[in-house]
Amino acid sequence: MKIILNEYVQFLGEAGDTVDVKPGYARNYLLPKKLGFEATPQNIKTYENNLRQRARKIAKIIKAAEEQKARLEAAGDLVFTRKSGDDGKLFGSVTGADIHKALEEKGFDIDKRKIGLEHPVKQLGATEVAIKVHSKIEARVNVVVKPEVEEEPATDPNADAPTERDNQSGPATEEETTTVDASDQPEG
Repeated sequence: MKIILNEYVQFLGEAGDTVDVKPGYARNYLLPKKLGFEATPQNIKTYENNLRQRARKIAKIIKAAEEQKARLEAAGDLVFTRKSGDDGKLFGSVTGADIHKALEEKGFDIDKRKIGLEHPVKQLGATEVAIKVHSKIEARVNVVVKPEVEEEPATDPNADAPTERDNQSGPATEEETTTVDASDQPEG
Protein backbone atom coordinates (compact mmCIF):
# COMPACT_ATOMS: atom_id res chain seq x y z
CA MET A 1 0.00 0.00 0.00
CA LYS A 2 1.43 3.40 -0.96
CA ILE A 3 1.26 6.11 1.71
CA ILE A 4 2.30 9.80 1.64
CA LEU A 5 3.68 10.79 5.04
CA ASN A 6 2.39 13.93 6.78
CA GLU A 7 5.34 14.08 9.17
CA TYR A 8 8.55 12.27 10.06
CA VAL A 9 8.09 8.61 11.01
CA GLN A 10 11.13 6.86 12.46
CA PHE A 11 12.65 4.21 10.17
CA LEU A 12 10.12 5.08 7.44
CA GLY A 13 10.71 8.59 6.07
CA GLU A 14 10.25 12.36 6.20
CA ALA A 15 7.10 14.41 5.64
CA GLY A 16 6.12 14.31 1.97
CA ASP A 17 7.81 10.99 1.22
CA THR A 18 5.80 8.34 -0.63
CA VAL A 19 6.47 4.98 0.99
CA ASP A 20 5.25 1.45 0.37
CA VAL A 21 4.03 -0.23 3.58
CA LYS A 22 1.95 -3.27 4.48
CA PRO A 23 -1.81 -2.62 4.54
CA GLY A 24 -2.19 -3.50 8.24
CA TYR A 25 0.56 -1.04 9.28
CA ALA A 26 -1.14 1.71 7.27
CA ARG A 27 -4.69 0.94 8.49
CA ASN A 28 -3.81 0.34 12.16
CA TYR A 29 -1.04 2.86 12.79
CA LEU A 30 -0.29 5.48 10.11
CA LEU A 31 -3.81 6.45 9.04
CA PRO A 32 -5.50 6.57 12.50
CA LYS A 33 -2.67 8.72 13.92
CA LYS A 34 -2.80 10.99 10.84
CA LEU A 35 0.88 10.33 10.14
CA GLY A 36 0.09 9.76 6.49
CA PHE A 37 -2.64 9.24 3.91
CA GLU A 38 -3.22 6.84 1.04
CA ALA A 39 -1.45 7.82 -2.19
CA THR A 40 -4.42 7.90 -4.58
CA PRO A 41 -4.28 10.24 -7.60
CA GLN A 42 -6.84 12.56 -5.97
CA ASN A 43 -4.93 12.67 -2.64
CA ILE A 44 -1.64 13.34 -4.44
CA LYS A 45 -3.22 16.30 -6.30
CA THR A 46 -4.66 17.69 -3.05
CA TYR A 47 -1.34 17.26 -1.26
CA GLU A 48 0.59 19.11 -4.00
CA ASN A 49 -1.97 21.93 -3.93
CA ASN A 50 -1.64 22.16 -0.12
CA LEU A 51 2.15 22.29 -0.46
CA ARG A 52 1.92 25.27 -2.84
CA GLN A 53 -0.51 27.08 -0.52
CA ARG A 54 1.67 26.34 2.50
CA ALA A 55 4.76 27.61 0.65
CA ARG A 56 3.00 30.91 -0.19
CA LYS A 57 1.82 31.27 3.41
CA ILE A 58 5.32 30.57 4.79
CA ALA A 59 6.80 33.08 2.31
CA LYS A 60 4.41 35.78 3.62
CA ILE A 61 5.26 34.95 7.23
CA ILE A 62 9.01 35.06 6.52
CA LYS A 63 8.66 38.38 4.66
CA ALA A 64 6.78 39.90 7.63
CA ALA A 65 9.42 38.54 10.02
CA GLU A 66 12.22 40.07 7.89
CA GLU A 67 10.43 43.43 8.00
CA GLN A 68 10.04 43.22 11.76
CA LYS A 69 13.72 42.32 12.10
CA ALA A 70 14.69 45.41 10.08
CA ARG A 71 12.43 47.64 12.22
CA LEU A 72 13.84 46.17 15.46
CA GLU A 73 17.43 46.69 14.39
CA ALA A 74 16.66 50.23 13.14
CA ALA A 75 14.89 51.17 16.40
CA GLY A 76 18.21 51.87 18.07
CA ASP A 77 19.59 50.98 21.45
CA LEU A 78 17.45 50.16 24.46
CA VAL A 79 18.86 52.36 27.23
CA PHE A 80 18.33 51.54 30.89
CA THR A 81 19.57 53.47 33.93
CA ARG A 82 20.25 51.52 37.08
CA LYS A 83 21.96 52.13 40.40
CA SER A 84 25.44 50.68 40.41
CA GLY A 85 28.56 50.37 42.51
CA ASP A 86 31.92 51.95 41.73
CA ASP A 87 33.11 48.75 40.03
CA GLY A 88 30.28 48.83 37.45
CA LYS A 89 28.14 46.10 39.00
CA LEU A 90 24.44 46.82 39.18
CA PHE A 91 22.33 46.83 42.31
CA GLY A 92 19.74 44.65 40.64
CA SER A 93 19.71 43.74 36.94
CA VAL A 94 18.11 44.25 33.55
CA THR A 95 15.91 41.25 32.79
CA GLY A 96 14.03 39.97 29.78
CA ALA A 97 10.86 41.49 31.24
CA ASP A 98 12.55 44.93 31.30
CA ILE A 99 13.60 44.53 27.68
CA HIS A 100 10.07 43.37 26.77
CA LYS A 101 8.58 46.46 28.43
CA ALA A 102 11.03 48.78 26.63
CA LEU A 103 10.18 47.16 23.30
CA GLU A 104 6.46 47.59 23.99
CA GLU A 105 7.05 51.28 24.72
CA LYS A 106 8.71 51.56 21.29
CA GLY A 107 5.65 49.95 19.70
CA PHE A 108 6.80 46.34 19.22
CA ASP A 109 4.58 43.41 20.15
CA ILE A 110 7.03 40.61 20.91
CA ASP A 111 6.51 37.64 23.18
CA LYS A 112 8.95 37.95 26.10
CA ARG A 113 9.86 34.27 25.74
CA LYS A 114 11.41 35.11 22.37
CA ILE A 115 13.97 37.43 23.96
CA GLY A 116 17.21 35.45 23.99
CA LEU A 117 18.72 36.67 27.24
CA GLU A 118 20.39 33.74 28.96
CA HIS A 119 21.21 35.63 32.16
CA PRO A 120 20.06 39.04 33.39
CA VAL A 121 22.45 41.90 32.61
CA LYS A 122 24.31 42.82 35.82
CA GLN A 123 27.06 45.10 34.47
CA LEU A 124 27.14 48.62 33.10
CA GLY A 125 27.77 48.93 29.37
CA ALA A 126 26.35 47.53 26.15
CA THR A 127 25.11 43.99 25.60
CA GLU A 128 23.78 42.50 22.38
CA VAL A 129 20.53 40.57 22.82
CA ALA A 130 19.01 38.20 20.26
CA ILE A 131 15.27 38.38 19.66
CA LYS A 132 13.72 35.42 17.84
CA VAL A 133 11.30 36.96 15.34
CA HIS A 134 10.69 33.65 13.53
CA SER A 135 12.09 30.15 13.85
CA LYS A 136 14.72 30.99 11.19
CA ILE A 137 15.04 34.76 11.71
CA GLU A 138 16.75 36.46 14.62
CA ALA A 139 17.14 40.21 15.26
CA ARG A 140 19.98 41.69 17.32
CA VAL A 141 19.26 44.62 19.64
CA ASN A 142 21.77 46.54 21.76
CA VAL A 143 20.90 46.94 25.43
CA VAL A 144 22.85 49.78 27.06
CA VAL A 145 22.94 50.06 30.85
CA LYS A 146 24.00 53.44 32.22
CA PRO A 147 24.61 54.38 35.85
CA GLU A 148 21.88 56.27 37.62
CA VAL A 149 23.16 59.76 38.43
CA GLU A 150 22.38 60.86 41.96
CA GLU A 151 20.76 64.26 41.86
CA GLU A 152 22.05 67.01 44.15
CA PRO A 153 19.34 68.43 46.40
CA ALA A 154 17.85 71.50 44.79
CA THR A 155 19.23 74.63 46.45
CA ASP A 156 17.35 77.89 46.73
CA PRO A 157 19.50 80.70 45.27
CA ASN A 158 18.30 83.07 48.01
CA ALA A 159 18.99 80.63 50.83
CA ASP A 160 22.61 81.76 51.22
CA ALA A 161 21.83 85.47 51.07
CA PRO A 162 22.24 87.20 54.46
CA THR A 163 19.13 88.61 56.10
CA GLU A 164 18.83 91.80 58.11
CA ARG A 165 18.82 89.74 61.29
CA ASP A 166 22.12 88.08 60.28
CA ASN A 167 23.78 91.49 59.99
CA GLN A 168 23.22 92.23 63.69
CA SER A 169 25.87 91.04 66.06
CA GLY A 170 25.00 88.52 68.75
CA PRO A 171 21.73 86.91 69.71
CA ALA A 172 18.59 88.95 70.16
CA THR A 173 17.90 90.14 73.67
CA GLU A 174 14.58 90.58 75.39
CA GLU A 175 14.88 94.34 75.05
CA GLU A 176 15.20 93.98 71.28
CA THR A 177 12.22 91.72 70.94
CA THR A 178 9.72 93.64 73.08
CA THR A 179 8.86 97.25 72.78
CA VAL A 180 7.84 99.07 75.87
CA ASP A 181 5.55 102.05 75.85
CA ALA A 182 6.69 104.63 78.40
CA SER A 183 3.11 105.59 79.33
CA ASP A 184 2.40 102.07 80.55
CA GLN A 185 5.22 102.11 83.13
CA PRO A 186 4.67 103.35 86.71
CA GLU A 187 6.49 106.54 87.59
CA GLY A 188 8.93 106.64 90.16
